[in-house]
Amino acid sequence: MANLKQLAQSLGLSITTVSRALDGYSDVSAATRQRVQEAADKAGYRPNASARRLRKQRAELVAVTLPSEPGHIGPLHFLDMLSGCAEHLAGAGLNLVIAPVPHGESELDMCRRFVDGRRVDAMLLVRTKRHDERVEFLQSRGFPFVTNGRTESAIQHPYIDGDGFSGFHAATLRFHRDGHRRIAHVGGPQEYFFAHARRQGWEAAMRECGLATDLDLQQAPTEQGGYEAALALLARSDRPTAIVCATDEMAIGVLRALREVDGGLSISVIGHDDLPIGAFTSPALSTMRMTGGNLGRSFASLLLRTIAGEPAETLQELHAIEFVDRDSHRLPPVAA
Repeated sequence: MANLKQLAQSLGLSITTVSRALDGYSDVSAATRQRVQEAADKAGYRPNASARRLRKQRAELVAVTLPSEPGHIGPLHFLDMLSGCAEHLAGAGLNLVIAPVPHGESELDMCRRFVDGRRVDAMLLVRTKRHDERVEFLQSRGFPFVTNGRTESAIQHPYIDGDGFSGFHAATLRFHRDGHRRIAHVGGPQEYFFAHARRQGWEAAMRECGLATDLDLQQAPTEQGGYEAALALLARSDRPTAIVCATDEMAIGVLRALREVDGGLSISVIGHDDLPIGAFTSPALSTMRMTGGNLGRSFASLLLRTIAGEPAETLQELHAIEFVDRDSHRLPPVAA
């Protein structure tokens, strides 16, 4: 197997030219880059990865931090998207690293360590908060990043998000058209942008229909959170006839509470995220999902474009929400 010096000698080029050709620098002509790459492939030459990163001052890594609990990395619906994102980043020579947040450490701490240690070239942030310290930190460093979800930052930043407001507005109106008048909302903590936008959509539709907005509970966006919220709603004298849930996990917890209290489905339920397990609950969970095809590819594209320095305002995608109709939303309202 040839080394870099031997490869350069065989081509009649300087070591510097061959090195920069293999690293894809634009100051080397396309024809020369192709000639060098073909010769390297034929000779079986493989550049030293560590030296290559130092020359290019790139880590060739993109990091995504995920909250974790013992035996669980979540939220679950991000994992398929991250798999697709990793596949398309690999085609550009970047690896996606999933970094579970250790107990006692914050995602902001991890962002600081990755950025200040120059360990990654960009970051992907999930489950954004309305006022997100991670976003503010990365903006202050001028560091490339993309978020899965929006924020209320005054400074533009790249993101992909679903139009949760419109989705929950439409879901609530659907229940109203079906005759429901006590439509509850089971949501996540309002510091999260997704939870706030979805609650705002539900509330706007309720007000348009002239309905009270007091059937509203916030819990952790998990099965346990949905279960606890549903138990509280079921204990009320004005219990709801329909519930819109901020996540599928919460909706699955709601279905569990309904089985325990009423022995089955007594209230119409719809979730959000289209988790695969929703098709196998009893009854099968009606839900919502973000449109947009291969979202992993979309995230990879935005990451590469932000690394290349494109302006943030050109790197923002807001996708429509569509319904996935199964069985759990079809129950007619019980007469008051």
